[in-house]
Parts: sequence; structure tokens; C-alpha cells
Amino acid sequence: MKHFTVSGRVQGVGFRNWTQKTAQKMNISGWVRNLSDGRVEIKALGSETDELQFWQACQKGPLFAKVIESNWVVIPIAAEPAIEEGHFRVVASV
Repeated sequence: MKHFTVSGRVQGVGFRNWTQKTAQKMNISGWVRNLSDGRVEIKALGSETDELQFWQACQKGPLFAKVIESNWVVIPIAAEPAIEEGHFRVVASV
């Protein structure tokens, strides 16, 4: 399971919707949400290979995004939504 944040120009550019569509294409379950400090938090569950490819895609993001940094999350930033197997969703911002 990959749990990470991305920062840069990642809010207001369709990053969450792009992430959801990309995850669905890559057979990734999980969720994505905006954080109040301007970052986007992502939790992804899939095969190790799919998770790595998804993480690499998220380091680029959609056309108008500019990812500056990606960090692994060791301790959850806030209460975590549950992961539904076979689903990737956009959840409420925190």
C-alpha cells in the first residue's frame, strides 16, 4: 500500500479527478483528498508494480499541475477514510 502526499500546484488544476481516473485505469483502489495546507494526500492499494507505476504517474499529474515534491506518509495526517476494494474515490478535503 502506498500512502503519500504531493505538493506544488496540485489544487485547483483537476488533480483529484485526474488521480481517480488514473487509478481506475491502473487497477488501484484507494482515495485522494486535498489538505488545508495546499498538498494532496493519496492512499493507493494494488499490486506492488501497479502501485509503483501509479505513484510515478502522480509525480507528474495532469497537464496544468506542477508537482514539486512527493513524500511518503508514515503517520496519517488526519482520520483516514476506509479503502473499498476495487474502488478509487475523491474524499472530503481536510
